[in-house]
Amino acid sequence: MVRSLRARLLLGAVLWTVAGVAIAGFSISMLFRTHVTELVNAELIGHLDELERLLIRTSDGHVALARRLSDPRFAQPRAGFYWQVSGRDGFVLQSPPLEPQQKLPPPAPGTDRQLVRSLEVGPFGEKMIAYGRPWENPESGYVIQVGADQQIVDDVLAHFNRALILSLGTLAVALVGAGTLQIWFGLRPMRRLRDALGKIRTGKIESLPRDFPSEVQPLVDDLNALIDGNTQMIRRARTQAANLAHGLKTPLAVLADEARRLLARGDTEGAAVLAQQSGRMQRQIDFQLARARAAANAGLPGVITPVEPALAAIAVAMRQLYAERSLMITNVTEKGLVAAVDPNDLDEMVANLADNACKWAHSHVSIMAARHPPTGQLRIIIIDDGPGIPSDALSRAFAPGERLDEAKPGSGLGLAIVRDLATLHGGSIELTANSTGGLHAELRLPAP
Repeated sequence: MVRSLRARLLLGAVLWTVAGVAIAGFSISMLFRTHVTELVNAELIGHLDELERLLIRTSDGHVALARRLSDPRFAQPRAGFYWQVSGRDGFVLQSPPLEPQQKLPPPAPGTDRQLVRSLEVGPFGEKMIAYGRPWENPESGYVIQVGADQQIVDDVLAHFNRALILSLGTLAVALVGAGTLQIWFGLRPMRRLRDALGKIRTGKIESLPRDFPSEVQPLVDDLNALIDGNTQMIRRARTQAANLAHGLKTPLAVLADEARRLLARGDTEGAAVLAQQSGRMQRQIDFQLARARAAANAGLPGVITPVEPALAAIAVAMRQLYAERSLMITNVTEKGLVAAVDPNDLDEMVANLADNACKWAHSHVSIMAARHPPTGQLRIIIIDDGPGIPSDALSRAFAPGERLDEAKPGSGLGLAIVRDLATLHGGSIELTANSTGGLHAELRLPAP
């Protein structure tokens, strides 16, 4: 089944053009054959009439020609035109190209000077068109005949058919070319629509143009309405998430203050429980808000982020944050890389990975970014020279709130947030042991 609309239209144009040209060619060829046959018949009958007028009686009772027939082909050898006068007594008067032993076959018997047409084998074995009738009257005993080689008609028809095939073939090619051009021109709005949707996806425009043909414009209007409705829904979701965060901020602050009061009154156990639960609530809220924001951004068309400046800023921030440890933080980013993610989400994912690497690194952290040719995705690789993570604990590292070493500060949500953000944007995160020690984190994100 042909899935391409362009291929379907082109195939239909080719089939109908070939069928139409073939039928037209056959019809024209048959009409021309009929026309040529009628012309040859009329010409032969005219020659027969001329032959009859030129015949005169001789003194010995036979007949002779007063002069030659006007058409010179009757006097040329093997020109394909012959005449003959034959009598009952075996007398034969014939055109010069014929020898005495070469005779035209007599026509079928007729009465009252009936004109007889026949297709016979000629004197040289050729197929021949012949006309004959009695001279003066049937009782005269003489029959006059004229004939022409059928090959003459066949040659004319063959020459015409060759010219016809060449002409109609050229016409068919021209019609197919015109159909191809028409299809290309007619489908231009669909190509414009595809290009415009690509620009929306990459953030170059916010809505589809409104100057499409009337047949396509209703579809464009529906797509614009869908894009606008999706944008409004995402904005409402963002607003609700922000309102939720603001609404929970005050109760959490009250709980934290109450924990401090309990501690001041000497209730260390109650203060510890209250502080612990408040911290867990705050981490879960931060985690869910990050997921909600990422889900909203992932559904919004045209969200893109240049990678090089984002990674450079994160590398500078990590150098300042861990300046007392004198870590060597290198950043190698391919020029012109763009990620199809929200800038805040890209910063949060890379910053979490970089911060985790700096916490555990001994002396060096490497940040690299490049495009992955087989998939077209963006690869961000962060490598540290720290102790790494045991292979049996790699899967647990992404669990929300999971902390593999309580000695290091943190909430245990960093890697979980990175995984969820990457998944929501159509990417992935993979942790492996570095061959030289430490952890190898590879973040893959879609590129526009």
